[in-house]
Amino acid sequence: MDFSAQPIGIYIRIVAIISLLLGLNDAARLLGVNLGDVSPIATMGINGFVYLAIFALARLFAAVGLWIKASWGAVLLVGATVVELSMHLLGNPDVRMSAFGFAVRIVLLASILIIFFLSIRLNRARAAD
Repeated sequence: MDFSAQPIGIYIRIVAIISLLLGLNDAARLLGVNLGDVSPIATMGINGFVYLAIFALARLFAAVGLWIKASWGAVLLVGATVVELSMHLLGNPDVRMSAFGFAVRIVLLASILIIFFLSIRLNRARAAD
């Protein structure tokens, strides 16, 4: 995928910022911000803590990859988001998210898929010229 085109590049940077903010929010949850004296591991359980750590790191690395316009950032973001949403929808008690968090993840997934399709369309248009 060629993410260096100007209109797609701006859109990718916006998605990268959203991914970064979501990853930082997950990292804050891992650190126990707003929990007071309660341990985040005690609140989420060890499996929930590990899942959240994996998804937060994947989202942060994906944000960096998207910012530098590398295709692996988009692949990492899609993979992490699809796995997290499917675990949540299948009823895994260790993956918890609010309705707003669910909506943000759906928007992230939809936007990165739109980027994929726009990039493919742009590449086909260049090849036809």
